[in-house]
Amino acid sequence: MRTTFIYILLLIPLLAAGASKREMRGTWIATVANIDWPIPQGMDVETQKKNMTAILDNAVATNLNTIIFQIRPTADALYNSSFEPWSHWLTGEQGRHPGYDPLEFVIEECGKRGLAVHVWINPYRVWLDNSNISNATHTDHPYNKYRNRTLTYGKTVMFNPANQEVREYVCSIVGEIVRNYDIDAVHMDDYFYPYRIAGQNFPDASDYKADPRGFKNIEDWRRDNVDEIVKQIADTIKSNKPWVEFGISPFGVWRNSSVDPDGSDTRAGQTNYDDLYADILKWEREKWIDYVAPQIYWHIGFKVADYRIIAEWWNKNAYGTPLYTGNALYRIDPKSSNPEWRSGMEIVRQIQLNRSLDNIGGAFLYSAKFLADNSLRDLLTDKVFIYKSLIPENNRIKPIEAEKPECPVLNFEYGYVVFNWEPMLNNKRFVIYRFPIDGDDDFEDPANILMVTGGKEARYAADAEETYKYRYAITALSPTHQESKPEYFCQM
Repeated sequence: MRTTFIYILLLIPLLAAGASKREMRGTWIATVANIDWPIPQGMDVETQKKNMTAILDNAVATNLNTIIFQIRPTADALYNSSFEPWSHWLTGEQGRHPGYDPLEFVIEECGKRGLAVHVWINPYRVWLDNSNISNATHTDHPYNKYRNRTLTYGKTVMFNPANQEVREYVCSIVGEIVRNYDIDAVHMDDYFYPYRIAGQNFPDASDYKADPRGFKNIEDWRRDNVDEIVKQIADTIKSNKPWVEFGISPFGVWRNSSVDPDGSDTRAGQTNYDDLYADILKWEREKWIDYVAPQIYWHIGFKVADYRIIAEWWNKNAYGTPLYTGNALYRIDPKSSNPEWRSGMEIVRQIQLNRSLDNIGGAFLYSAKFLADNSLRDLLTDKVFIYKSLIPENNRIKPIEAEKPECPVLNFEYGYVVFNWEPMLNNKRFVIYRFPIDGDDDFEDPANILMVTGGKEARYAADAEETYKYRYAITALSPTHQESKPEYFCQM
C-alpha cells in the first residue's frame, strides 16, 4: 500500500506537467526502403502526392508542427539535385525523373498546413547492399563517379569519413539545398561511422597510417573526422541562410557510465562516442548544432537503457542546445513481448516525463506512417497534444522579427468562416486565435489557437452562428518563429 502511495505521489507532477504554447512536435518521414513514403515504390505521381498529403494531414490532426523529410537516403535525391540522380525509391529506377519535385511539393503542402520542414540527409551512406550496386545505380551516382571515396563495411557502401573530398562534396550538396529551397532546418540522424559488426574491422587502418594528423589512436582520429564534417556543414548552412537550423538526432546513449563517469547509467551495447565516433557533447559545447534530438527508443523502466534515466541525462547535458527527444511509435504493438509497448500509453508517459524536465522542449516521433492509426492519434490528442503548439524559438539563431499582418477580414461562406489578410515583412506562417465573446483574450493559452497556416486565406468549417460567439485575431510567425503583435479580424 505504501509503495502504491509513493508511486502516485511521483506520478502527480508528470500528469500536471501540461503543454505550453510552444513545444516542438515533429515526425520523421523516412523514404529509404520506402519505410513511410512512397508506398509502394514506383506509384504514379498523383498517387504519390495523395499519399504524402495524407501523411501531412495526419500530422496536423495529431497537432504536430514539424515534419522531418528524408530527401537524400542513399546518395540520391528526392529533390532537384545537380550532384546526384533521382532516387530509385521514387520510381523504382535510379535516375528516372519522377515527374515533379517531391521536396518542392512537400514544402508547398506544408506551407498550407503551417508545418515546418526539416530536410533529412544521410551524409555517408552510399548504398544499402553492395551485392546489387553495379546493376542498380545510375552512371551519375557517386559510387560510379567517385568510387575511390567509398568503403564497404558488411554489405553497406559508404563514403570514407577520412576523405576531405567527401566533406567538401557533402557540403556542396547541403549548400545547394539550403539555397534552392525554403526549408526550416537541415537534419542528420545517427548514421556517422556505422554500427559495429561483430568480427569485422572498419577498413580505414591504411588511411589512419597514411595521415594520423597527430592523433595517437585511431578512435580519436575517427571522432575528429566526424567533427570536421559537422563543423563544415554548420558553416555551409550559416553562410547561405543563417536562420536555417542544423539539427542532429543521435543514438540515444552517449556513453555508459561503466566506461566514463560522465556517461549515463545504462548498459548499451554500442554508443555514440565509442562506436559511432560521434562526440555529440562537443558539438553542443562548440555550438555547431542548433538542436539535438537523441533517439530514446526504449521504455521507462527498461533495465539496459531506461527512458527516464537517459532523458534526465540529456536534460543535464544539453549545454544550452535546444533539446528534443526521439520517441518510438514503431514499437507500439498489441502483441509486443514488452507490456509497456502494447499501447500508445508508453509514448504518453514519455511526453509527460519530458515536460517535467526543464531543458526538453518537445519530441520527434518515429515514424509518420504510424500516425495513420486513428486510435493512436486520438490517444495523443486526448492525453498530451490536446491543443496546437507553436515551434519554440531557438536561442542559437539570431531572431528575425515579423511585422503583423494587415487588413484581416472574415466572412461566412457555405458553412465556413473565411479569413483573409495581407502578409507583411518576414511573414512565413500565421496563427489564427479564437476567443469567446465573453472571455479574456489570452494569447499565451494554446487552447485559443484555432489554426496555424500559410498564404493569405484560410477556411474553418463552422455554422453561421459561429461568427457571433467568438472574436478572432491573427499573428505572423517569422522564419525564426518569432511572433508578431496581433491584429483582430473585422467582419465583412
